[in-house]
Amino acid sequence: MKENIVIIGAGSAMFTRGLVADLIQRGWDATLSLVDIDPDALSTAEKLTAKMLEARKSPIHLRASVDRREVLSDASVIITTIGVGGRRAWEQDVFIPRKYGIYYPVGDTVGPGGTSRAMRMIPPMIDIAKDVLDLAPVALFFNYANPMAPVCRAVRKASGANIIGLCHGVVHVARYLAGVLGVPVERLKYSAVGINHLTWFTRLRIDGMDAMPRLRGIAKEKNKAIAVNENVGIHSFHKTVSSAILNQDENLFSWQLMDLFGAFPAVLDRHVCEFFPQFFREGYYFGRRLGVDVFSFEDTIAFGDQIYEEMRQDALSKKPLDEAYFDRIGGEHEQVLDIIESIRMDEGKIYSANLPNQGQVNGLPPEAIIEMPAIADAGGLHPIFQDPLSPGLLGTLASRLQWVETIVEAAIEGSREKFIQALLIDGACDSLEKALMLGEELLSAQRNYLPALDR
Repeated sequence: MKENIVIIGAGSAMFTRGLVADLIQRGWDATLSLVDIDPDALSTAEKLTAKMLEARKSPIHLRASVDRREVLSDASVIITTIGVGGRRAWEQDVFIPRKYGIYYPVGDTVGPGGTSRAMRMIPPMIDIAKDVLDLAPVALFFNYANPMAPVCRAVRKASGANIIGLCHGVVHVARYLAGVLGVPVERLKYSAVGINHLTWFTRLRIDGMDAMPRLRGIAKEKNKAIAVNENVGIHSFHKTVSSAILNQDENLFSWQLMDLFGAFPAVLDRHVCEFFPQFFREGYYFGRRLGVDVFSFEDTIAFGDQIYEEMRQDALSKKPLDEAYFDRIGGEHEQVLDIIESIRMDEGKIYSANLPNQGQVNGLPPEAIIEMPAIADAGGLHPIFQDPLSPGLLGTLASRLQWVETIVEAAIEGSREKFIQALLIDGACDSLEKALMLGEELLSAQRNYLPALDR
């Protein structure tokens, strides 16, 4: 296939590396343009990509620029993976709330961290979208930047650009559930609906047979091992439970929700717990502290720094790249080329995508960004109408979507007041006073990335 692909935020080297490996394996005769406003990060991505292409004698034509407008005019596919402020700004989104007793393991989607991140991500993403409409209005436009729902909603609301949000979370959880059920993932057919990182598996079939009763049975067995000590607000366990069940891979909270709602949430406890801060005051998660003792945030940041440095050294080194660079790896990039191929070949395959609600999910606001199954054919990506969600599932999503709308308005208007409103709607702050103090400290820490913030 011949495509002109532009990656904006290409300094996110792991994403770029994975996408390049996939392009090489497919043998596409493409032009790949790398864009990043950080010259050092762009140089690393460019050198590493060039080494990969040369090692496999790939026909892909490589370009790089700090100015996206230089490469957008002939783009057929645009992918955004930007992270305004990088890992250093991300650290402040997590460390500052800890001072107020708010702990979480990721902090890029909801919570005070996700709220803060949205404020600095939305204005640049709108600017990118306006350039896309100006220079490449018919290009496929995909976004991987978090927080997914606010970013996609803001871009559509402010510019009208047809941005499509992609995340590998639903695919990842499908593989997880296939492992739990003891079947190859290829035998599963499923439907998952919600907001990115809280997407509910409402249907799951194996070879045409309903597998949801099996999942509910597994949930009940797992939850027999859990008891809640309401006096201290910390989860404890029945004495008969082996210590092995304390392993964080058990995703015990997700299984509790499966037992209660009859639907399984993606993307497992590391993300899902952040949507229910009322259950994790002071960050306690089954006796451990989120982001510290379990799902360590510091480890995530250190790993990102380490991987980037290793890739930088590999890019600069004269030594050949390790063969692992050319393996197909899992991660955020893994669906996008399949989707492009399904659209170009009019294959009509089904993927999970973040698209506006235009009646396909009854009970949720129109135009709200919903993660749901969509058909990829010659007309693009089209969401599939879903069976009605239960009032309980709708309730878990409705307030979050109003948080999205509030933080979108805050970021577009540069409004302190609406930023604080979004913190209150989110629910991690247990008092108005805490929301006001935390909000001001977050805005102050990220001030360099908030030029539109009202004074």
